[in-house]
Amino acid sequence: MSSKLYVGNLTYSVRDDDLVQQFSAFGQVQSAKVMMERDTGRSKGFGFVEMSNSQEAEAAIQGLHGKNMGGRDLTVNIARPMEARPPRSGGYGGGYEGNRGGNY
Repeated sequence: MSSKLYVGNLTYSVRDDDLVQQFSAFGQVQSAKVMMERDTGRSKGFGFVEMSNSQEAEAAIQGLHGKNMGGRDLTVNIARPMEARPPRSGGYGGGYEGNRGGNY
């Protein structure tokens, strides 16, 4: 079993330190990261916590999954590897072609 956990349904005010504080009751937290929007800097509402071993990770799941934090019930489970995404189409995708002498 992995020791990296997915933590979902976070309020937008939760930060990395808040996750460390919550999860440290179940063992040593190796890392905690709330995922943030690149453009706005606002939380995406989920994050990842890595515990020092799988037993601590399981204890954290048992202790925190469904627990209310800031008005929301947390989703805590083993993190899955990120799925491959299809490549993005490049460029700006057309749209405006300028005035080519037509009547607009």
